[in-house]
Amino acid sequence: MHRLVRTALFAFSCVVFGRMTGAAVPAFPGAEGFGANATGGRGGEVYVVTTLDDSGPGSFRDAVSRPGHYVVFAVGGVVKLKSRVDVASHLTIAGQTAPGGGITLYGNGLSYTNADHTVTRHLRVRMGVGGDSGRDAITIAEGHDMIFEHVSIAWGRDEVFSVSGRHPRNITIQDSIIAMGLHPHSAGGLIQTNGGVSILRCLYIDNHTRNPKVKGVGEFIGNVVYNWGGGGAYILGDSASESFVNVTHNLFIAGPSARTAPFARGNTNFHIHALENYFDADRDGVLVPVLIPPADYTTVSFREERHPYPTVARLLSPHEAFAHVVAHAGASRVRDALDRRLIEELVSLGTLGQIVSNEHDAPLAGIGHVEGGVAPLDTDGDGMPDAWERAHGLDPHVQDHNEDPDGDGYTNLEDYLNSLVKSPRKTDRGG
Repeated sequence: MHRLVRTALFAFSCVVFGRMTGAAVPAFPGAEGFGANATGGRGGEVYVVTTLDDSGPGSFRDAVSRPGHYVVFAVGGVVKLKSRVDVASHLTIAGQTAPGGGITLYGNGLSYTNADHTVTRHLRVRMGVGGDSGRDAITIAEGHDMIFEHVSIAWGRDEVFSVSGRHPRNITIQDSIIAMGLHPHSAGGLIQTNGGVSILRCLYIDNHTRNPKVKGVGEFIGNVVYNWGGGGAYILGDSASESFVNVTHNLFIAGPSARTAPFARGNTNFHIHALENYFDADRDGVLVPVLIPPADYTTVSFREERHPYPTVARLLSPHEAFAHVVAHAGASRVRDALDRRLIEELVSLGTLGQIVSNEHDAPLAGIGHVEGGVAPLDTDGDGMPDAWERAHGLDPHVQDHNEDPDGDGYTNLEDYLNSLVKSPRKTDRGG
């Protein structure tokens, strides 16, 4: 029976890998992993968010309630969510367009269940004690082809970011911050699906447990995990079902709350390809990564060759992974007070950090202030500022956002969105 399961999952992974290395245009330059080919709102209309109100015309809630368009922002600041938001499918949510300090959603969470082919970038989701009890800051229970890049998620009341339910598939979370799950269940996330989840170059910080907890098919590459509590950092399977996971080039750093080793609860049903994972346990303010030996992965089934999942171009040394998340993780175009605090904790290398039950627990001060700013002039409302259009030979009085004159597969609007947040790239070093 186990051999049949392994064969089926291997066949699935080959199909996914073949699909992702074909002719499809990635969601944006630098998109990687299982969700890299999400199409977002490509080819659709443009919805401009013009208000910080919770609902109504021009609101974020209204913008994501219907499928098939780009969501751009003419306002920055905090949207106080009175209830959860259900995100529709085939959307590009371009948080990088928000002026001032960017855009923050606070007070409740988001469901991406059945939000197929969504692309979400540079968005902050801060749930908090006012959110629905027993719910995640972001949940995916079903659906396929989604990518989250440079998102900052915190203060979930159950998990912070979970992908678990009715077979969600082809999901990527990259270059993001998953932080401060609130007690009594402070948890980074449950990643449980045979559909494929890639977690790449993210920072998990100040979650008591599940940084993340993983079952099924996935990859965890180039991440930094800091200051987990007694519940543990990376939780391996912990069930009778089989898992097939690549875990490579990650860095675990003990903080003031960390009381366990990086890996916990493995069993022989967890088939892991593990390579170049490091632990700095000293809490002494100096980064001295030590290679994690095989015995410290607990009881697992080691696989010498990597599972044939999508290729990740940037394989980082521990010092490179640390520097990358310090500089780039989360909605880092303009970091808010919480993300600045989290990075301060990380660079303390063991001397700062806490696991909280309320977003107002010291030394935090709640959501804080996010500057509004002024959006650039966009006469035709096609998401591209007049000045950018003129500089690129376009007509600021004609909605030409879906044209592709250079033939690269990205629309004019996507070219503009991508120009705002060009990602650093690194050459593949194998593994």
